[in-house]
Amino acid sequence: MIDKKVLENEIKEIISDVSGYNLEEIKPNTNLINELEIDSIKAIEITVAIEKKYKISVRDEDVPKIVTLTDAVELVYGMLNQKGN
Repeated sequence: MIDKKVLENEIKEIISDVSGYNLEEIKPNTNLINELEIDSIKAIEITVAIEKKYKISVRDEDVPKIVTLTDAVELVYGMLNQKGN
């Protein structure tokens, strides 16, 4: 089972890569849309990168629920638990 802190750091790196913001600027409760200017295209890029990295499939209806880094971590963590990783 993956550690939540490791998961948070890995997802933060993906968000940083796509958004162009530094890792230090991305906090657990940073609003990805309002503070990091993540639009729908970047949101899809982040989702695809997460899906590839963790070999999961994020449902389209779950994407708008990812507003913060914490939201992304919780969603992925829950999916990995269901998968039994």
